[in-house]
Amino acid sequence: MSNYFSKVPDFEYVSRLPNAAISDYITVKNFFKRAFLREDIFEDLTFFTKYQIEGDDRPDNVAFKVYEDSSLDWVILTCNNIMNVQSEWPLRQYDFDKYLLDKYGTYEKINEVHHYETTEFKNADNVVLVKAGLTVTSDFSFDYFDFDSQGYVTEKPVKAVTNYQYEDKLNDDKRNIYLLKNEYLGIVIDDLEDLMRYKKGSSQYKTESLKTADNIRLYE
Repeated sequence: MSNYFSKVPDFEYVSRLPNAAISDYITVKNFFKRAFLREDIFEDLTFFTKYQIEGDDRPDNVAFKVYEDSSLDWVILTCNNIMNVQSEWPLRQYDFDKYLLDKYGTYEKINEVHHYETTEFKNADNVVLVKAGLTVTSDFSFDYFDFDSQGYVTEKPVKAVTNYQYEDKLNDDKRNIYLLKNEYLGIVIDDLEDLMRYKKGSSQYKTESLKTADNIRLYE
């Protein structure tokens, strides 16, 4: 439907190849040009639906499931402002395990305590006195008045969170993304094509898809 890289324009760059003359150029893709959504679309949630990435799905897998076109993976990434798939997309289990070993060194350290968090605590009237997920010290406690016993009671709603659990949650949180609704695909693809066109007005301009790179602002 719309392969992203086919839309990226070219520029002629001074050749650095051996034996190249000063006037020799090579044609390469201008990756300074980058797709982005118009502000009126990006900031309006009515254009999007929530989606949770499943298993080891890549952006192209998601694009095929949702749009029946894996080449629209760039739409998935652009809608979520993802610049680096390696760090901003959930890791596959194999890559996640390797990342943990690289970061923490051993399985023992992976399972050490990273921090402590509160667990939710409610009183007899089902009123939440402590929310879950607050970062606290291991000896955190609080006192509350218990009307049944007519006295103060000390509670310690604390749990340890291991390095593995901490990293797993960070990785899992990346699964929650937004997808552009199908009916707006045409608008975004048209915007991409317009964005990628060079505009007339400079001496470096050759065509809508080609410029020379002498003293050029490549993203224009």
